[in-house]
Amino acid sequence: MTDQTNLYPLLLAPALHVKVWGGWRLADHMHKDLPTDEPYGESWEMHDSARVVNGALADRTLGDLLLSYGVDLIGKLSSLTEGVPLLVKLLDATDWLSVQVHPNDAQASELEGEPRGKTEAWYVIAAEPESRLVIGVQPGTTQEQMAAAIRENRLEDLLVYAGVVPGDVLYIPAGTVHALGPGILIYEIQQSSDTTYRLYDWGRMDLNGQPRQLHIEKGVQVSQLEKLPAIKHTGGDTGSTISIVDSPYFQTVLHQLDDDQVELDTRGEVFHAVTCIAGGATVTTGQHPTVTLETGQTVFIPAVIGHYTIIGSGKFLRSNQQA
Repeated sequence: MTDQTNLYPLLLAPALHVKVWGGWRLADHMHKDLPTDEPYGESWEMHDSARVVNGALADRTLGDLLLSYGVDLIGKLSSLTEGVPLLVKLLDATDWLSVQVHPNDAQASELEGEPRGKTEAWYVIAAEPESRLVIGVQPGTTQEQMAAAIRENRLEDLLVYAGVVPGDVLYIPAGTVHALGPGILIYEIQQSSDTTYRLYDWGRMDLNGQPRQLHIEKGVQVSQLEKLPAIKHTGGDTGSTISIVDSPYFQTVLHQLDDDQVELDTRGEVFHAVTCIAGGATVTTGQHPTVTLETGQTVFIPAVIGHYTIIGSGKFLRSNQQA
């Protein structure tokens, strides 16, 4: 392998998705270049089909690079045949997303033949006054009662809401009934899985004027109704390094820099995904060309990199598998 094709910090191109509930904050807050005037709800930052835009590996996808580089790319903690194990998104909601739930790993295998379920977490980047999330259904609700409420179009009567402000975090284990509300821009870290069971869609039509499919039987089956998740408040924390999520599937940390630097290390064990949500920085390794990271951009640090440094001013969310 030549120096030209050695792995290095990989700047990724976003995949932008129009959504009926989307808006334009991905442009206004995250500096995304939205290609049309349609409402964009999702920017997929780091995923199997994410395309590299810098250096000798430009135009190749992470999934393609995984076939070539294996553990050097993603580390030793995940199967090399099941793709990049984590997915990072930015979501802009101007209307309610559907009320949904995701299976755990065992349920995803049993019900869908998929290798992973979906545990995720949300970090609130921006929120309008009185913005809310759905964090579950009323404790004590049975699966039979929830199924009946869905079929009778009155699930709203059972939902539990929580207000949020910037810096709030919601950890959403598989089985949690949840929905993102209007006026909120979030960073989402999740297991890399598309398995979603839609329970309720507010009586809404899709962009083609058709009602979206519900998944009542499977959704109710995987729903955990015993307890509600708690909102974690980090917005008032002025520390330089703040723990956002620490779960069995992923770890997310917020680095807040003020013309400063943070030294990090993959230790050859895990990849890091670093997303700039405000300000800007450079990423250096001492061995590869410096990468400039601006607001709304994500850089993938391959596991083999080891030590690297982020230098600049701003806020940076770093996610990786739990080592």
